[in-house]
Amino acid sequence: MFKLNGTLKVVNPTVQVSEKFSKREFVLTDSSSTYPQDILFQCTQKNCELLDMFASGQEVEVSFNLRGREWINPQGEAKYFNSLEAWKIETVGTTTTQTTSSTTAATVEEQGDELPF
Repeated sequence: MFKLNGTLKVVNPTVQVSEKFSKREFVLTDSSSTYPQDILFQCTQKNCELLDMFASGQEVEVSFNLRGREWINPQGEAKYFNSLEAWKIETVGTTTTQTTSSTTAATVEEQGDELPF
């Protein structure tokens, strides 16, 4: 698990890649070094909804996993790809949070009888 703070630069709409797979990409500008970096993240499936309450220009903290995979092209050559899979997005400086349902369920269990609604 990794975390990164930055400014949302681009928030793209959800794309239905196939009948069973959807993804939503966004770009976060990391200005923590001398040379700001624009970093592409993606949300998949239900996590596409995480970006609904955010807009370009907002300061956020993104929790993500690094994913890697192999693809064999038609010539039989192996190609390798990496992706940054976001699973939690929080506004920096406030308590506004969007998480996956499994993370939310764990939070409710930790709170006991006090429900968040």
